[in-house]
Amino acid sequence: MPSSPTSPRRDFLQTTGFGLLSLPLLSHLGAGGTAAADAVAKPATSTPAIASLNRFPRMQQDWLVDAVREIEAQGNAHRAALKTQADAEAYVKSVQERIRQSFGPLPEKTPLNAKVTGVVEREAYRIENIIFESRPGYFVTGNLYVPKGRTGKMPATVGLCGHSLNGKAAEAYQSFAQGLARLGHLCFLIDPVGQGERFQYLDNAVLKSRLGGGVSEHIQMGNSQILVGEFLGTWFAWDGIRALDYLLTRDEVDPQHLGVTGNSGGGTQTTWLCGLEPRFTMGAPSCFVTTFRRNVENELPADTEQCPPQVLALGLDHLDFLAAMAPKPVIIMAQEKDFFDARGSAEAYEQLKKLYTLLGKPENIQLHTGPDPHGYSQSNREAMYRFFNKVTGLPEVAAEPTLTLEKDETLLCAPKGQVAELKSRTLMSFTQEKAAELSKQRKALKGEALKTAVREVLRLPSLPATAPDYGILRGAGSRKYPAKAYCTYTVETEPGIHALVTRLQEEALTSRMPGAAPRAVLYISHHSADAEMRGDAWVQGLIKAEPEAAFYGCDVRGIGESQPNTCGADQFLKPYGSHYFYAAHGLMLNRPLLGQRVFDVLRVIQALRAAGHQEIHLAGRGWGALVASLAALLSEDVKQVTLKNALSSFQSIAEDAEYKWPYAVMLPGVLAHFDLPDCYDALGFKKLRNMSPWTARDGMEM
Repeated sequence: MPSSPTSPRRDFLQTTGFGLLSLPLLSHLGAGGTAAADAVAKPATSTPAIASLNRFPRMQQDWLVDAVREIEAQGNAHRAALKTQADAEAYVKSVQERIRQSFGPLPEKTPLNAKVTGVVEREAYRIENIIFESRPGYFVTGNLYVPKGRTGKMPATVGLCGHSLNGKAAEAYQSFAQGLARLGHLCFLIDPVGQGERFQYLDNAVLKSRLGGGVSEHIQMGNSQILVGEFLGTWFAWDGIRALDYLLTRDEVDPQHLGVTGNSGGGTQTTWLCGLEPRFTMGAPSCFVTTFRRNVENELPADTEQCPPQVLALGLDHLDFLAAMAPKPVIIMAQEKDFFDARGSAEAYEQLKKLYTLLGKPENIQLHTGPDPHGYSQSNREAMYRFFNKVTGLPEVAAEPTLTLEKDETLLCAPKGQVAELKSRTLMSFTQEKAAELSKQRKALKGEALKTAVREVLRLPSLPATAPDYGILRGAGSRKYPAKAYCTYTVETEPGIHALVTRLQEEALTSRMPGAAPRAVLYISHHSADAEMRGDAWVQGLIKAEPEAAFYGCDVRGIGESQPNTCGADQFLKPYGSHYFYAAHGLMLNRPLLGQRVFDVLRVIQALRAAGHQEIHLAGRGWGALVASLAALLSEDVKQVTLKNALSSFQSIAEDAEYKWPYAVMLPGVLAHFDLPDCYDALGFKKLRNMSPWTARDGMEM
C-alpha cells in the first residue's frame, strides 16, 4: 500500500530536502538502486569456494515499489481533485510542460533531403521506399504506403515499429500499414534506430548487427547518452516528428487528419509522440500503455528509450502522455496475454475517461483489449482501423482487408539494406561529438565549486544531522575471513535501505559498533564485501596493512548482501537485467543509482564517527572505487583514499561505443560539469593512491 502521510519515507524525504512538492509537480523522490554479483568468479587465492552472503535480495525492489506507489497515489489524488473543464485544461497544460522538461529541448529542424529510392506498384496502393535525414547525415528509412484511386486529400499516419529485427518489413507492421492504405489512409512506416536498415553496430561482413539488434543496440547506445545530457527516447521521437514533417510535404495529405500508431516499442514511441507533437490529431498506441507501478511491481525491465529521465519525479505516468493531447481522439490497445499489464491499461483508461469527460469529449478516448499475446494482432489492428475511420469520416470497417505481404527485400531503401553503406552517421558519433564539445567548454572545477557540482549531479539529499541507526545481524557461521571474529551491521541509510557493514575483529563482539580505534579502514566492495574479504588478495592486503585500525567491509545498496534476485533468474549482470532495472528507475526518480550509493557511504561514515572513530581511510575496488572516490571528495572525515580499478573517466565511456560499464554508473549530464580526473586531482591532499585504473571496456570485470 502507498506510504501514509506520516510514513518514515515521507519524514526522511522532508528532512533531507527531498520532500514532496504540492501537486502537480513532485520533488526528486528517491528510488531504486542496483545490485552486485552474487559471487566473485574465481577468488584470487586458494580459499575454498563459499557462496557469497545475500540476506537482503528484496530490499531494492520493496523500496522501489513503495516509492512508485506513493507517486502514483499522489497523481491519482490530483486527478481525482479535477472538477471542472478549467481544471482539466490546466492539467493538460501541466503535463505538457512536464513532458518537455523530461525529454529536454528538441533540436532545430534541418533539411530532410528526402529521396525516393524505389517504387512498388500494387493494385490498390503503391509503396515508395524513402530515405530522409532526421538530423544532418543521420538517415531514416521508411516505406510510404499511398492509396490508389482516391481523389482529394487523405488522412495520413506515421507508423512506428516494435522490436522486430527487420523493422518495417515485419509482418505485423507491414499489415497495419497496408491495411490503412487499402482503407484510404497514407501510412509512412519507418525503421527505428538499431533495427531494420538502421543497425548502428553493423557487422560489415554479413550486414547484420554484431550485438543482435533491437534491445541490445538500444541500451548500449542509449545508456552512454545520459552522460552528455541526451535521452534516447527523444531521438526516437524526433525521427517520428521528422517523418510527420515529410508527410506534410506531400500534396495527398490532409493536415486535419494526422495519426500515429505503433506496437510495443512502437507503442512507446506513439505514446511519447502523443505528448510531444501537437500536430497529431489522433493516436493509437498498442501493447505499451499501462502504469509505471504495474511495470515495477511486475519487475519488468524496459529499454533505455522507455525510461524517460525524471519522469517519475515529475509525477508523470503513461496516461499523462495521452492526456497531453486531450481531448483529441486516442485509443489505447492492450492484450489479455501481454507482459504489459492489461490491468494498468484499464486503470489508465479510467483516469483518462474522467479527464476527457470534463473536456466534453468522452467519446474520444477508448480502450480495446485484444485476446492475444503481445503484438499488433489482427484484433488490435481492426480496432485501430475502426477508430481512425470513424474519426476521419471514412466508411465503417467490418474487418481487415485481405493483405498480401511483401518480401523483405522489396521494402529495402538502401541498395543492400543498411544505411551504413550510404555513410550515415551513427548515433554514437553524435554522443562522441558532444562529449568532445563539452570537454572543450568545461571549466576545471576545484574546491567547493567541484563539491557543489558533484552533489548536484549525484542528486544528493542533505545528510541528516544525526547518525543513522543500525541493526546487528546474527553470525553466518565460519566465513574464513582473515580475522578471528566478525560482526555485520545493517546501517539504515534511509527508510527501507540498509548498507551492510562487516567489521573484522580479534574478539567476538556482537553488541554495539566498537569505536575504540581512532582510525577505521572502510572498504567499499566491487561486487561483494563478503567474497572479496575472503578471496581478494588486494583487499586482504588492506586488512593487514593497518593492524591498529578497525577494518570494515561495506556493501552499498544492491551490492553483495542486497544483490536483487528480481527480473528473472540470474539476471543481475545481464545487460537488461536487475542491475539495469534499478539504475533506469533511479534516473526516472531523478536520483541516479551512483548518487544513492554515495549517499549510503556518507551515512556509514556518520555511523563510524558516532561510534568513536576519528578518521576514515576509505578504499574501494571497481564499482566500489567509483563510489568511494566521490564519497571521499565530499566527506571531511575521510583522511586517506585508496582505489583499485577505478574508472578512468566518464569521457572514456562517452567516446567508446564498445564500453562495458553498467548503467548504474551513469550520471545525467555529468560531462557538462565535471569528470572523474577532476575528482582524483582534488583527492591528492587525502593521500590518494589510484591503482590500475580501468578503461571504458573493463567495467564488467569480476
